[in-house]
Amino acid sequence: MKRIAILGSTGSIGRSTLSVVETYPERFEIVALAAGKNLEAAFAQSQRWKPRLISVANEKDAEILSARLKAAGIGVAGLEATYEAVRAGKTVGLANKECLVAAGELITAEARRQGKPLLPIDSEHNAVHQCLRGGTMQEVQSIWLTASGGPFLHKPKAEFFRITVQEALDHPTWKMGNRITIDSATLMNKGFEVIEACRLFNLAPSQVRVMVHPQSTVHSMVEFVDGSRRAQFSVTDMQLPILYALTYPERVASSMHLSVMDLRHLDFIPPDMGKFPCLQLAYEALEAGGGKTVALNAADEIAVACFLEGRIGFEDIPKVIYEVIAATEAGQLESISQVLEVDREARRVAQEKVRQLGRSTLVGQPALREK
Repeated sequence: MKRIAILGSTGSIGRSTLSVVETYPERFEIVALAAGKNLEAAFAQSQRWKPRLISVANEKDAEILSARLKAAGIGVAGLEATYEAVRAGKTVGLANKECLVAAGELITAEARRQGKPLLPIDSEHNAVHQCLRGGTMQEVQSIWLTASGGPFLHKPKAEFFRITVQEALDHPTWKMGNRITIDSATLMNKGFEVIEACRLFNLAPSQVRVMVHPQSTVHSMVEFVDGSRRAQFSVTDMQLPILYALTYPERVASSMHLSVMDLRHLDFIPPDMGKFPCLQLAYEALEAGGGKTVALNAADEIAVACFLEGRIGFEDIPKVIYEVIAATEAGQLESISQVLEVDREARRVAQEKVRQLGRSTLVGQPALREK
């Protein structure tokens, strides 16, 4: 039986993971949950799963939960906890983009030292992982990550200034949390996935490509040096990649099957970098490396939160991110504490840029190159 610790148990991926565990009770045991700020969900999950340890985001909530459960612990941030789990020689299933975008070089280097796999739960990287079971990394020419295109795939760029929060949260395929749904609408989510893919599979940025695939049936492709390709396609249900990661290297039977008849019509088109500049910003931050990708993630989180609060417009999101990246040094980061320091400063700068937007037009529009 595998013992499972879930960092982010009250989010969409965390809940899906618990659903998988519930389907296969003979295989998995929940031993620890990190529940963030959702105190009611933390209490309910504690009652249901009875983990040895449960953490919440702050001491006050921990005291409240402790009073209700008579046993609770205070956890650490997801980034630090993930890194320490890798250092401890644990097999880690990764669904937290922040970890690999901000500190992927440190985490993957430590995983290699420990000789333990990092198992991706994001559907695209999980698909790549599955495709690579049919070849070696030396045989890989490039990988292709698919994107649904989000709710504004066919909306003219000239109308972006009218986009409302409600429209941006209306994803055509996946049901996700608010931030990741907005990131999907700007294609920043795909930019994060490009960075993750480079670090997970030790590839150059030029080897990781993006294609818009509105049907979201093919989750990724791997192109080998001889020109052949492998594609992974399945139902659009996060429980499937979670099950794959939890049971790897086995495959176990499930009820999540896709009819081949659903593959009668598949579209693949290149992304419009001019229309969705966040994807280009991600490539540029990746190429610069170091603190730039930390700033990318931090600035995006602040900008998206401010958009959701109605403080900035949809088109202001990449403007804030561009300014924060430009203000951040690209120096090599040697420790998690350095990553967190850069993250804090990037968030401070992002908040200042948002305040500037409230007073005047932000100076320095993204000057993006065509890829």
